[in-house]
Amino acid sequence: MEITWLGHGTFQMVLPGGETLIFDPWTQGNPLYPAGHEIKGCDAILVSHGHFDHIHDAVGLAKQWKPKVVGIYETCHWLESKAVANCCPMNKGGSQKIGSVTVTMTHAVHSCGITDDDGSIVYGGEAAGYVIKLDDGRTIYFSGDTNVFSDMALIAEIYKPDLAFLPIGDLYTMSPREAAVACRLLKVPTVIPMHFGTFPGLTGRPEQLQKLASDTKIWELTPGKLVNW
Repeated sequence: MEITWLGHGTFQMVLPGGETLIFDPWTQGNPLYPAGHEIKGCDAILVSHGHFDHIHDAVGLAKQWKPKVVGIYETCHWLESKAVANCCPMNKGGSQKIGSVTVTMTHAVHSCGITDDDGSIVYGGEAAGYVIKLDDGRTIYFSGDTNVFSDMALIAEIYKPDLAFLPIGDLYTMSPREAAVACRLLKVPTVIPMHFGTFPGLTGRPEQLQKLASDTKIWELTPGKLVNW
């Protein structure tokens, strides 16, 4: 699988069969979005919650590529009000098949207000994370924005993730201190840190997490640089 970090909490993942998944699309205005990067296809969009830095470009990409769009029920309802087709609403604990992968929605500790076109904040349901089961048997945990929570131990017990994407920036999500506990609870061998360095207040850094989570491989990515997993 090819993974490209597009800055902040936005990722592009291309599966071995060619399917392209986009997580939390924020391309326009994202300070870390790699210059010149072009999304050349999209089969599925997964939205963890409704804050602008995670949903900003979901409508545009959905209208351009007509992918399946996964989100919690209320967020999907809002997307449908913006004429987004192919929404696949779900809720925590539920699973559904999206292309070749099985998507399970998990809990997250965060808020989920959506800024509407007039600037008002509307109810977006709750923030969530995702467990992605690939057809080769490997499992990914994409936490979205969250603090550490004790039920991450249940994610480890039930889903046994091989790779996790965790925010580390602090201020709006957990810092490396909390993320180190998340690594321990998840028992995951490899973690890709996200949601750091975008703004001055997001001060957490991967090297800090590595010092605190010495038993976990902290895999720091560079925006725009494709890696294989």
